[in-house]
Amino acid sequence: MLKFKGLPGVFGRTALTGVLLVSGLGLVAPAVADDTVRLLWVQPMRGHPVHRLMQAGFLEKCAELEYECEVVGDPSATNWDVAATIPLAEAALARTEYDAVGVYGPDPAVYSYMTDLAGEGLPVVTWHVLPEEGSVPGLAAAIGEDISNAGYNAAMAIGEQLGGKGTVALTQGASNDTENTMSDAFRATIAEHFPDIVVLPTEMEGFDPSAAESKAVAMLLANPDVAAAFGTTGNSIQTWASASRKADRDLVIIGMDYIRQNLDLVRDGEAYGLVAQPLYEESALVAELLGRLAQGEEVDYLNPLPAPVITADDLQPYYEMLDRAGQ
Repeated sequence: MLKFKGLPGVFGRTALTGVLLVSGLGLVAPAVADDTVRLLWVQPMRGHPVHRLMQAGFLEKCAELEYECEVVGDPSATNWDVAATIPLAEAALARTEYDAVGVYGPDPAVYSYMTDLAGEGLPVVTWHVLPEEGSVPGLAAAIGEDISNAGYNAAMAIGEQLGGKGTVALTQGASNDTENTMSDAFRATIAEHFPDIVVLPTEMEGFDPSAAESKAVAMLLANPDVAAAFGTTGNSIQTWASASRKADRDLVIIGMDYIRQNLDLVRDGEAYGLVAQPLYEESALVAELLGRLAQGEEVDYLNPLPAPVITADDLQPYYEMLDRAGQ
């Protein structure tokens, strides 16, 4: 691939490509040739531990492919913060001529921004969600777990551990397409395969650990028959393990995301298992697909990845992955 740095100014955020400069003496040197692929990663809640794992997968693949990559997002946000993140992305785009952009897409509030970027000629890929093709104009590819299958896997594991009877608490970090879909699949699977199990109404635990723990403890105190808990966000397993200790209740706990703290809880027997969302894998694939798009190649729009439930016997490969990522 050959790119040329052009001129800023009236031609918009990205400068002209392949410009030749002309003076009174005639044709002079073309703009400097540059074959480096430059990718931008846009992610609200940049500092969230699960999001940092995603960023590690992206940046490691960038290094492997010798791409120049940058991550932008509000590092201090404790809640989904699109309004603070888009200006940071715009500043990065004004400063550097990127070839393609990855935009974290669990919230439809960012879909219009993806369309805007595509309208400016930038290939755009999202991850962790799989919007229906054509539902986000301009979006070139989507990478993520099969979300419904993740909810199914968690439900089957809990149902089997409970022997088909009992009450289950269900929490989400927030109401969004990803977590809503997973919760719906969990409920539907329990209803179909384990009709004697009751799933309590979904509670939003939020993203503040102390507040989430307090809500979980309150759920246990109000529902003494709860024997299991499933949370659809990255901190859920920590929320429920802590609540289980404080309430002195043994629970079958399944959470999300193989960050180190979560793996340790499963290793130590404080939780039963994790839905191994392919956080690292999907994020590495973001770099790969963005690079291919930047170089004019075609890619598949839908790129689903498996998300099995892992238990204590399955942890070692995930620890090794974290070690490689410096996590």
